[in-house]
Amino acid sequence: SGLRDISIIATPPAGRQNIQTILAEWDIDTIRDACEREHRRGGQTYILHNDIDSIERIARLLQDALPEQRIAIGHGQMRERELEHLMQNFQNRHYDILIATTIIESGIDIPNANTIIINRADKLGLSQLHQLRGRVGRSHHQAYAYLITPNWNTLGKDAQRRLEAFTTLDSLGAGFLLASQDLEIRGAGEILGDEQSGQIQQIGISYYLDLLERSIAA
Repeated sequence: SGLRDISIIATPPAGRQNIQTILAEWDIDTIRDACEREHRRGGQTYILHNDIDSIERIARLLQDALPEQRIAIGHGQMRERELEHLMQNFQNRHYDILIATTIIESGIDIPNANTIIINRADKLGLSQLHQLRGRVGRSHHQAYAYLITPNWNTLGKDAQRRLEAFTTLDSLGAGFLLASQDLEIRGAGEILGDEQSGQIQQIGISYYLDLLERSIAA
């Protein structure tokens, strides 16, 4: 046997637009402006803050900056029924902003939510970022994803490469290309072992796949 051919669905659904992805440092004015723009057009905003200990403090900070908007908080320590009720209320537009942990990574589609602000995006992997960005842009409206990080020069090289790849590959259907970039950055694990990273950083993905195909054919 050999490597399998794959098919890539690269054509977006009719009427969908690429999600505009913006890389920025934490700044309350930037976040307020993004939320206000979404609110003015009648939309809703997700804010990803993956730290339960400080999520209420962030919510208070944003409520002070956006007094006219209704803000809700969601996280994994809430009861399941409570979370379901919260998401239903957000879907029914009882809230303008949902500040949540990565529990929003999957779930019901909310076409009216077309801005997502991901705090400390540098701590997330490409697959998580891709899933989170996919929570918006599910209607014909232009959607926005803000990747909020500390000062760029303080980030590690791998984090910088992930964020650069993610902001560049913002087209609909970019999941396969992002997976390839993730493989290039992290390295492939052992196919017949239990190591989850490897030497692909040194040899490059193209040469690695060539060696793999030769090995299978041998």
